[in-house]
Amino acid sequence: MGGLDPMDEIAEQLADLRERGLYRKLRLISGPQGPRVLLDGKPVLLLCSNNYLGLADHPRVREAAADAAMRWGAGAGASRLVSGNMTVHRRLEEQLAAFKRSHACVLFGSGYLANTGTIAALAGEGDVVLSDALNHASIVDGCRLARAQTFVYDHADPEHLEWGLREANGRGSLIVTDSVFSMDGDIAPLEEIVELAQRYDARVMVDEAHATGCMGPGGAGAVADAGLEDEVDIRVGTLGKALGSYGAYVCCDSVLAEFLVNRARTLIFSTALPPPAVAGALVALEILREQPERVDRLQRNGQVLRDALDDHGVTAGASETHIVPLVVGDAHDAMDACERALARGIFAQAIRPPTVPDGSSRLRLAVMASHTRSELRSAAGVLVNALRTTGARTAAASHEPESAPASPRRAKVYDHLAEAA
Repeated sequence: MGGLDPMDEIAEQLADLRERGLYRKLRLISGPQGPRVLLDGKPVLLLCSNNYLGLADHPRVREAAADAAMRWGAGAGASRLVSGNMTVHRRLEEQLAAFKRSHACVLFGSGYLANTGTIAALAGEGDVVLSDALNHASIVDGCRLARAQTFVYDHADPEHLEWGLREANGRGSLIVTDSVFSMDGDIAPLEEIVELAQRYDARVMVDEAHATGCMGPGGAGAVADAGLEDEVDIRVGTLGKALGSYGAYVCCDSVLAEFLVNRARTLIFSTALPPPAVAGALVALEILREQPERVDRLQRNGQVLRDALDDHGVTAGASETHIVPLVVGDAHDAMDACERALARGIFAQAIRPPTVPDGSSRLRLAVMASHTRSELRSAAGVLVNALRTTGARTAAASHEPESAPASPRRAKVYDHLAEAA
């Protein structure tokens, strides 16, 4: 007695989020995901979708999904280990393994399930997971679920990673990193990571969610671009971004694939992917192989946008991909800039903590192969004007707040994962 009603506590938390500029709401998109959409009934240029190759609304992909619904039904009905494993699932696994030049592939229900399930299955008590400081939340939560200790190394810093490997002192180690980082658009130092893994007898797991279909030979990803397909133990990817569907996969060797089927709880206890999503991804992969120029167009569009912003005196940090961050700093300023751009027909979502570190709220721009150069150049002008009208201080994308000291974490080997990660 005397305490707050639980609903009052929730209301207070929501009020606190509003006050700090961190409140979120759902916006309504009408129609398919294309370069232009109706947002809450208003036509806008979409600059925050992960439909990188424009395949989510491709006629062949949509037709394949519709045909699969008629042939196999709308849902799989059960876990893959019960009665939900269908021929269409096996076919996509085979095609993805061939595309990624991997011995085996295992489908998961989402990228989140793939990362959490794989890390938790592979890293047990007494092991060590070494995770990049800017890894996706699904990797962070996979580390939390695992019984292993976690060492968070400074973003893209091989020297700090090696320090952590030395401190692991021979214990079973798993290095986990994004290949393309989803909020900054930079690429992990994969060659250095693999070299360290071989030197210290560690396994390497790379999340290619924002690289598959976006870079590398034929869109095979950053690992393939670096020529490291045979050196990276586990490659995770998504069907929900460049491949325009939904779901995820893990490419690995056959023994590890068998192990995941038996130990990855997010696979064992989840209903299998719906057949329409799987069939759509199959055709999207087919189109990617037929039309690799889509990957080239995506990369060129990323450069067009970066150049256009640079012409206005605004830098995009370390980005070298289709993901172009405009770091603002303050969460309120980022939301204000988002709304001002939206009023002029450009939808670039504001990204705020906990998705990014405190003090680094931003507009996270994502180009598509289906955007035109003129659309991107025009959008750059609108966005820069929105930032300046807001009065926000734009800065290059920074991986840590400027005031953060460079080395204190070296004194704590097995850091707890930050709540904001």
